[in-house]
Amino acid sequence: MTYSSAIEYLYGLQKHGIKLGLETMRVLCDRLGRPDAGFRSLHIGGTNGKGSTAAMAAAVLHASGLRVGLYTSPHLVEFRERIRVNGEMIPEARVAALTARLRAAAEPDLEPTFFEITTAMAFLHFAESGVDAAVLEVGLGGRFDATNVVTPMACAVITIGLDHQEYLGHTEEAIAFEKAGIIKPAVPVVMGRLGAAAQAVVRRTAEERSAPLWELGRDFRTEGTSPERFSYHSRRRLLEDLSCNLPGRHQLDNAACALALLEAAGQERWLDDERAVRRGLQAVQWEGRLEVIERDPLVVLDGAHNPAAAEALAEYLRGFRAAHPDARVLLVFGMMRDKDLRGFLAPLHAVVSDVILTQAGLARSASVEQLRPAFAAWRQPIHDAPVPAEALALAKRLASPRDLICVTGSLMLLGDMKAALRGCGLSPLRG
Repeated sequence: MTYSSAIEYLYGLQKHGIKLGLETMRVLCDRLGRPDAGFRSLHIGGTNGKGSTAAMAAAVLHASGLRVGLYTSPHLVEFRERIRVNGEMIPEARVAALTARLRAAAEPDLEPTFFEITTAMAFLHFAESGVDAAVLEVGLGGRFDATNVVTPMACAVITIGLDHQEYLGHTEEAIAFEKAGIIKPAVPVVMGRLGAAAQAVVRRTAEERSAPLWELGRDFRTEGTSPERFSYHSRRRLLEDLSCNLPGRHQLDNAACALALLEAAGQERWLDDERAVRRGLQAVQWEGRLEVIERDPLVVLDGAHNPAAAEALAEYLRGFRAAHPDARVLLVFGMMRDKDLRGFLAPLHAVVSDVILTQAGLARSASVEQLRPAFAAWRQPIHDAPVPAEALALAKRLASPRDLICVTGSLMLLGDMKAALRGCGLSPLRG
């Protein structure tokens, strides 16, 4: 099997859609010799922030001299972004070889989804690469997510918000119940900044499973006004003068959860080397999260796609406007049809100067015509540019060097934009 034929096979698995449940994954792992048991892991779930938290935890472990796996989703441009060891994407030859093995293990009776096969591929790659630890980001929900076959050293539920309601429920309590499904008996769990109803669900689940609970604000916290300089406090330690490479005040909570997760895992040495903690946080990279790709004007890519993430983005943009009162914020915006469009836009209304509507190249994308009614009450200029690269070009023509252009609303849109900027094609699997 070649890399291109492997990608074609994986793409074909999308016909199975999303199937929440663990039975297929368990059978597949059994047939593969239980690669999920071949490495120590940290398991991170939540609505927003879990990818950034995973990237921080992996970066600190790598800076400590460990061999570290990182599994995240979705990817922006290249499928191989999902599976990394020490920051290096899984090689094309490994994708091809592992896909052939996974296909043989699944046939003739299993019908795994794309995410199940991809998760099993990550497990195989990590186990056979001899990682010291793997940081695993939950895909969707938690209780029935394919990653939930692992028994980690510690897990985390970072945030709870209304997203993917068609699968997870329509209240924060229902979604919290699904997210808290990653909590295992006696395995420590880190809880981030949750609303009261979601907090109650996570606390109850942890108590029922005798899982030691670390709560943000009670057992650990960060102090500081920005990720550029902050301190981490827990019941056991104090780390001062820290700096994280990821912008946005919301990253303080993510950094707190990443460090608490490493601490809760019981491996004291993971945080004993303060220089490694500093190196890891300063070096961490996470594409598509307030990612600056150009300057004069400043061009920022942010994958926010639900109201809670829009609030964090709006806070960042308000900070920019406060520091640059003569500058404008131009929003290049596209979104999937199944997202809360009006809820997403509400916190951005007051801070945005111009809007350029566009759409990602996916069937789920809302068209420019479908987006426009949500802006009926906006007084700001609204422009149309359905092709993402043309939308960015239009924004640059409208902007002055002191302005900020923010591309947001969908990770899929960001993938299209980055692919266009790199002059390369997109891998079709981005869900």
